[in-house]
Amino acid sequence: MTTLTAEHELPADCCAPLTGEVLSLEEAGATASLFKALADPTRVRIVNLLARSSEPVCLCDINSGFDISQPTLSHHLKKLVTAGLLTRDQRGTWAFYSINDQSLQQLGDVVGQKEIAL
Repeated sequence: MTTLTAEHELPADCCAPLTGEVLSLEEAGATASLFKALADPTRVRIVNLLARSSEPVCLCDINSGFDISQPTLSHHLKKLVTAGLLTRDQRGTWAFYSINDQSLQQLGDVVGQKEIAL
């Protein structure tokens, strides 16, 4: 066992105290599922597109912004809906997608806002 000598002791004010609450195991698991759903560049782009829209967006409009097949886009959308990041509203033959604001808030709460000194 190594013992710190006086010359190796850390000053009392070397570290900032930890603040805030730590996520519970259940909260961390639920949030990890959201991050997992975003572990694909196409899905990040879809979420970014929908986050910038004030209204639900039709699948046909989402499809026009991506150079992928409609079945592939539907696969990505299904993953995002299943994870809870998006909501889906069927209107006749068209599906409309929007951001689930509560899930985005959950992601934001994990990373928080941190001021960066430049």
